Amino acid sequence: MKLSARNQLPGKVKALNVGVVTAEVVVELDGGGELVAVITKKSVENLGLAVGKKVYAVVKSTEVMVAVD
Repeated sequence: MKLSARNQLPGKVKALNVGVVTAEVVVELDGGGELVAVITKKSVENLGLAVGKKVYAVVKSTEVMVAVD
């Protein structure tokens, strides 16, 4: 699969918190760190997501904000 998004971060599913309609997916990135995504429960089922499964976190955005204290 090829995508136009430049930010394709490989990792594995660390945790799933599936609700009635949506699910929180915690991805442990191969380069270190974690990323959390909220997707539909149906998407979790369609992708066959489970803890330990290899995934890509794909980020496509027109803006990235940076903040400091």
